Amino acid sequence: QVQLVESGGGLVQPGGSLRLSCSASGFTFSSYVMSWYRQAPGKERQLVVRITPGGGSSNYADSVKGRFTISRDNAKNTVYLQMNSLKPEDTAVYYCNARNLAYAYWGQGTQVTVSS
Repeated sequence: QVQLVESGGGLVQPGGSLRLSCSASGFTFSSYVMSWYRQAPGKERQLVVRITPGGGSSNYADSVKGRFTISRDNAKNTVYLQMNSLKPEDTAVYYCNARNLAYAYWGQGTQVTVSS
């Protein structure tokens, strides 16, 4: 069955870094747009960044441009989110998403907390 499993979340101080991973199985990973979303308490889920199936293009939310970097390894069926210069407002549950024209899949989320 389809699985998206996020890992790498945790507690980090402001200005710190984390690297999230999302390991995929059960579908043709290299054919899907992969995205990271986040949802803070009391707020709607929002798109952080997406990357094309081949990895050649990505689109970032303005709030994370220059600080976050998405990458994917289609041989390992994994997408990554490198998060630098973290701010308290980056605190949220981060979700991995896979989609094509017909299907969309979600992971269970990983908590990122930025606090001193």
